[in-house]
Amino acid sequence: MPSEAVDDYLKAIYEIAGDNGRASTANLARKLSVAPASVTGMLQKLAERKPASVQYEKHRGARLSEHGKRRALEVIRHHRLIELFLHRFLGYSWDEVHDEAERLEHAISEQLEDRIAERLGDPEVDPHGHPIPRKDGTIPPRRDMSLLELYVGAKTTVSRVSDSDPEILRYLSELGIAPGTKLCLTERAPFDGPLMLKVGTDGEQKALGPRVAGEIRVVPPSPEQKPKADKK
Repeated sequence: MPSEAVDDYLKAIYEIAGDNGRASTANLARKLSVAPASVTGMLQKLAERKPASVQYEKHRGARLSEHGKRRALEVIRHHRLIELFLHRFLGYSWDEVHDEAERLEHAISEQLEDRIAERLGDPEVDPHGHPIPRKDGTIPPRRDMSLLELYVGAKTTVSRVSDSDPEILRYLSELGIAPGTKLCLTERAPFDGPLMLKVGTDGEQKALGPRVAGEIRVVPPSPEQKPKADKK
């Protein structure tokens, strides 16, 4: 099997299911834009490898074996280091780096990976705020929550933003929203209406619809901020 295809499957399973969860055939098919029957065939092959990359059960999807998880995290490390290198040193915007990194993540050697990491100062996050797996396969801890879960009046900081849609990333750039940006939720319109936010140090008011807000994760606000009636 082509190693790039294998890497893509292992990475997709990890991104859907995390360390110990299961990724369904349907979710993998959507993420990889392939037919469910093709996903089933590939998962069966990956489960039959020696050593096996996944543990597959019909109708239950797949989870990564330890071998598969190590490789998935290695590929994710390559991807996110490349994204940050392109952004920081080659002038790529954060909406451009994902596709370039997809092409390069399979090709770099371990020596080049180490050189890139050293040049970047062994970073912990990529341009979108996603944690970069360490060389030993561990991941820097991150504690965050969806912007949609924030309560009115809470002040917070953007932790990370999904890189799945370049148009949303460009839109957020226009609004001045990126990892590290200060936010304060001032109003939440009913019936899935927009969220009104004060953005940045100047507190300029911006409106975000639920679809865009759902792509943003933020640092949980301090318990002292929560209105007394909501505290438990």
